[in-house]
Amino acid sequence: MSNEVFITGITKYFPNNPVSNDEMEDYLGMIDNRPSKARRIVLRNNGITNRYYALEKGGKSTHTNAELAAAAVRILFNQRFKKEDVQLLACGTASPDQIMPSHASMVHGLLDIPSIEIASFAGSCCASVQALKFGWMSVLSGNTTNAVCTGSEVLSIWMLSRYFEKETENEAKLKENPLLAFEKEFLRWMLSDGAGAVLVENKPAGDLPLRIDWIDIRSYASTMKTCMYAGADTEPNGEILGWCRYEPEDWLHRSIFSMKQDTRMLGESIVKLGGQFLKEIIEARNFDINSIDYFLPHLSSEFFRNPIFSELSKLGIHIPKEKWFTNLTRVGNVATASFILMLEELMQTHDLKRGQKILIQVPESARFTYAYALLTVC
Repeated sequence: MSNEVFITGITKYFPNNPVSNDEMEDYLGMIDNRPSKARRIVLRNNGITNRYYALEKGGKSTHTNAELAAAAVRILFNQRFKKEDVQLLACGTASPDQIMPSHASMVHGLLDIPSIEIASFAGSCCASVQALKFGWMSVLSGNTTNAVCTGSEVLSIWMLSRYFEKETENEAKLKENPLLAFEKEFLRWMLSDGAGAVLVENKPAGDLPLRIDWIDIRSYASTMKTCMYAGADTEPNGEILGWCRYEPEDWLHRSIFSMKQDTRMLGESIVKLGGQFLKEIIEARNFDINSIDYFLPHLSSEFFRNPIFSELSKLGIHIPKEKWFTNLTRVGNVATASFILMLEELMQTHDLKRGQKILIQVPESARFTYAYALLTVC
């Protein structure tokens, strides 16, 4: 059994060229053949200027989710760590290409590597953190000496105009309260495609490996209702029913397969729960928040940056803004892949030094799950 586990490799893979704000409807299409009135207002609030789509203009797909994940994994392979060395593949996604086989099975099928153990994690933004924790625990326990963990998304195809109903909010209301825009268009103008892969091993390797100190994940589903969902709809009594409970003609009529979000619940709960959980972690682990050098919060929108800062400060958790690092504006919200993409960019663009600590925060609004991870540069 190893007492320590290290991140010894991290990669990213984006499909095609970056897409600017003005080009988005060339790829996603226009709802009801009319340019969106809400797009510019939503984009101004989420702060995103570029994103990536696994699409051609007109909406034709160029990559599957599994292909993006496999591409990120291949970049991990080198002279030291070869494809034949992989012992465990753990994959997380919010947008699998199919219900079955599992996402990890499909990724494994694209990689020219021997038979190995696999694990799939589906859901929303925390899926890849769950995959990383599974890989970390496998290596920590001695079950394997390494694990490759991925996060990947192809969300653009879910955002095509044919899956959405007409806009219902008017421009004046959006200016008064940006949260109103989220109901129909927040997700459409925010989500991006891409993949990241992480190699964890029982020994440090490479120039600056990262030791995984801990990963804490907490679900609040026992006390919180569903906030974001796809492949389902809400009944008048508030019950969430899955796609198989509806007649096929309802799938399109009720936009069963489009992503939906209760933005009022999002605004009321997502920031508070994250602060509450971090405070509990600090107390339980006797963790000095002042010891961290970088804070990597997965922001779904720049709209939440100041509320998160304010809520943490209110709880006595002061993380100076100069310690924050995000790349949302440059790559968009890539859901479960986002924290890997942030960490990879941090390592590529900053002069990290041994002993520095990195705190990662990943919120998931689907039914409210939060994850935090602490890494130390070795």
